[in-house]
Amino acid sequence: MDRLESMAVFVRAVDLGSFAAAATVLDLSGPMVGKHVRFLEDRLGVRLINRTTRRQSLTDFGRAYYERCRLVLAEAEAADALAADQLSEPRGNLRVTMPAHFGRHCVTPVLLQLARRYPTLELDLSLSDRFADLAEDGYDLAIRTGDLDDKAGVIARRVARQHMVLCAAPSYLEIHGEPRRIEDLADHQAIVYRRLGMIVQPWLFPREEQAAAEFVPTGRLRLDDLDAIADAAAGGMGLAWLPHWLVRERIQAGALVELLPDQPRYPYDCHALWLRTPHLPLKVRLAVDALAAALPKMMAWSLAGELPL
Repeated sequence: MDRLESMAVFVRAVDLGSFAAAATVLDLSGPMVGKHVRFLEDRLGVRLINRTTRRQSLTDFGRAYYERCRLVLAEAEAADALAADQLSEPRGNLRVTMPAHFGRHCVTPVLLQLARRYPTLELDLSLSDRFADLAEDGYDLAIRTGDLDDKAGVIARRVARQHMVLCAAPSYLEIHGEPRRIEDLADHQAIVYRRLGMIVQPWLFPREEQAAAEFVPTGRLRLDDLDAIADAAAGGMGLAWLPHWLVRERIQAGALVELLPDQPRYPYDCHALWLRTPHLPLKVRLAVDALAAALPKMMAWSLAGELPL
């Protein structure tokens, strides 16, 4: 007999509580169900089920073997699904949650291109700085920027790395001067980014073989939109710490000046997260692969000359 088939019959008999019920569901005879179970017992040399004229019950070993069989069968189904994926297109609803600004400018264009490629794929996108729960809120995928909290049952893959730059308008620097060291930042007006009413994190500056230097910005301008911060900085209202991809054109046009150019730029990671599962749905896998391929090019340090990260 086929061992995997016998495992499936054994698991179904345990789930349904009797050989007769399993036989009905599996379209087998009752004796054939018994033969599959005995085949496993003979092969293992251990009894799986105690049988009497009135009832059947799992042995201690049978209970442990049942749990292992469930895992084996789940993995076998996942392996078969991989082959099916190769012959099919992603379909159904893909629910993704992402930070509002990064999602609007970077993630959404990639996913829209994916939807154009696969007409059977539906998108349900949430652009919000609220940290949604994948399981409780029913999302297939979450995009996160910055450090991640360890969470059981969640898989994370880095899909991009933003390099943060400190910048200000020439008009601001003419009045207040240009900071030359991290320590000089305390003497300047900062434009603060707030998420959900809280400062996301201090401005970070990498140091060789040491933890990053931190500067906690303070200022009279506190905004929760990165584009608005870039506009305020270009208007001469203070210093801003922003992703280079966001302010690259403003710097090239002269509206903003990059500060502390000799200071290494902090790499701010972006991750895709999904729930651990024996088989990752094709729609999720393709979305993650598309983001991992496209986002680094968007984050590339210059419009020409440098290789993508």
